[in-house]
Amino acid sequence: MSADLHCHTVISDGTATLEEIILLAKDRGLSSIAITDHDTFAGVTRAKIFGKKNGIEVVEGVEISAYDYKRKRKAHILAYICEYPDRIMGMLKKIGDSRKRAMAISYQKVNRMYPIPLDMIVRRATGSSNIFKQHIMRALVDAGYASEIYGDIYTKLFHPRMGLAKTAIEYPDVFEVINCVHDAGGVAVLAHPGVYDSYELLEELAECGLDGVERYYPESNPEMEEYVDGIIKKYGLIATGGTDFHGGYSKEKRVIGTVTVDDSVVEQLRECKMKYLSESAS
Repeated sequence: MSADLHCHTVISDGTATLEEIILLAKDRGLSSIAITDHDTFAGVTRAKIFGKKNGIEVVEGVEISAYDYKRKRKAHILAYICEYPDRIMGMLKKIGDSRKRAMAISYQKVNRMYPIPLDMIVRRATGSSNIFKQHIMRALVDAGYASEIYGDIYTKLFHPRMGLAKTAIEYPDVFEVINCVHDAGGVAVLAHPGVYDSYELLEELAECGLDGVERYYPESNPEMEEYVDGIIKKYGLIATGGTDFHGGYSKEKRVIGTVTVDDSVVEQLRECKMKYLSESAS
């Protein structure tokens, strides 16, 4: 059996509900999935209950938005099965509050170019813990300003360097995030290292206690896989993987279970967690 350890729901920037994702996973023949919404644990408990009823093990997780200050680029950390999630809530709230402020400014910039009522965007973020740029783009599509979410207007507004509506969000230092996840009794995994060119960062994090790296994901760079495998072997990291499922907000068509790992990886995550709990108890 296999597991997809990277899935997003409507609670962050996905378009499928918790229940829909679990039923999709069941239909795809998966045994386990991880709910890893951006910067929130909301819904994880409900997902575990619904998953149990449908024979799908739900691994609780969160994808934490962080920053590599040395190279001045984003980095994402997947935190799995935190024993004390309350210890990480303060950090997640700070990220969420910063995102809310940034999106409010982004909306003002967008509205000057493409007049659109705020309520139209808010309705498309119903159920989410925040407003994401995908919600703004969905509203622009529905208002007739854009023909697709990830087209020329998206690039014009939200290009990482030249986007006219791009507004900086304050993210915590990635090393601080690793420490916070461990303090919460969780397992810290570097997500999709190729997306933000986190290859150099990977070894630095491994030297500072990183537990794993997302080795298998849709945008994986074949040229760098040998390097990543070397770091995994050198530091004994857990090699995880997942689809990074966002439903209709994915840039390419992608269904749950497109990228999976063996169920044994879930056991490795649990064993790693138990190691931290036993160390903290001694």
